[in-house]
Amino acid sequence: MIPGADEYDISLSFDEREVARALSVTPDDVEPADELTFARNVFLPLTTACRYTCTYCTFFDPPGEATLMDDDDVDETLDRGIDAGCTEALFTFGDDPDDRYDEVHAQLDRWGYDDIHDYLRAVCAHTLDRGILPHSNPGDQTREQMAMVAPYNASMGVMLETTADVDAHAGRRVKSPGQRLNTIRNAGELRVPFTTGILVGIGEDWRDRAESLLAIRDLHERYGHVQEVIVQNVVPNERSRYERPDVETMRRVVAMARWVLPETVSVQVPPNLSPTRELLDCGVDDLGGVSPVTDDYINPDYEWPALRELRDIADEAGVPLRERLPVYERYLPAELRSDDFDGEAAPGDGWLDDPVRDALAGDTPAGRRYRRVLDGAPVQL
Repeated sequence: MIPGADEYDISLSFDEREVARALSVTPDDVEPADELTFARNVFLPLTTACRYTCTYCTFFDPPGEATLMDDDDVDETLDRGIDAGCTEALFTFGDDPDDRYDEVHAQLDRWGYDDIHDYLRAVCAHTLDRGILPHSNPGDQTREQMAMVAPYNASMGVMLETTADVDAHAGRRVKSPGQRLNTIRNAGELRVPFTTGILVGIGEDWRDRAESLLAIRDLHERYGHVQEVIVQNVVPNERSRYERPDVETMRRVVAMARWVLPETVSVQVPPNLSPTRELLDCGVDDLGGVSPVTDDYINPDYEWPALRELRDIADEAGVPLRERLPVYERYLPAELRSDDFDGEAAPGDGWLDDPVRDALAGDTPAGRRYRRVLDGAPVQL
């Protein structure tokens, strides 16, 4: 039983034959991708507050030390992203931070916002106007919270991490796999193009990894909304006692992900954390969001590779490198897809709300930049 599944009315069952087949997958069972993609992003940690205290995480600051980005902070960072040609603004913060941090809640109140999600909605609307597409990863969200911010996001995300009950999530506020799955389900019901993923090496076993990937597949098969799944290894840091999984473990997990997930769902590894070159023949087709101007604030000890290094990685694999938007083209309405789009469109329409559609279609410098990416313009290094 997945911890928290009953509380959130999550009904998932795993066919033992599928679990066994997933556990038997090796890199020889999958094919390497025929191209690598990435998104050029600017990273905005809207607040370093989080109600959880996961033992592997260096992102959160304790109450009294956590900060909020204000309007000037946001605009200064967006300016840097615009100057660097970024198309994605990655917003992130810990789960319901104003639930635990009185000063964060008080600051939001002084600024005229009900809570952090109200603030995120306003910031994302402003970001669209400035000329970058928001992609928000604000942790677990209720359906109401997600519905508030989704219209101003090109895509959203949350890491499932694992369906297992692991000590890494223990403490006064236990992170619940059921709640994570509920957030992913909320995105499907609201038709939000979505990113999720698993975290390898936090105490889960091989069956947990297989079940986590099968759970993601199950929810995607219901709603069609998962555009990419990150396979991320835990990394050592000042708070973490967890060792980085070895290369052979990561090769097997990535191959398992490629075998379990539908062809239309990308398998992503983060190039600043993973042994990327040694994983490409296991079915990786995406390198995620990479910023030329900001740090990886989730893993500050691990710098993003330069965009030129991404080209080198692709060249070594013998495949082209292509820049993409934070929303995959299959989720765009037909009139916004590139002329040579030959992929499978996402089921139905209504994946993007008017603010994002208007930004993509606009005759503005940003709109033209988005369409150059869609048209496959050469990657500028």
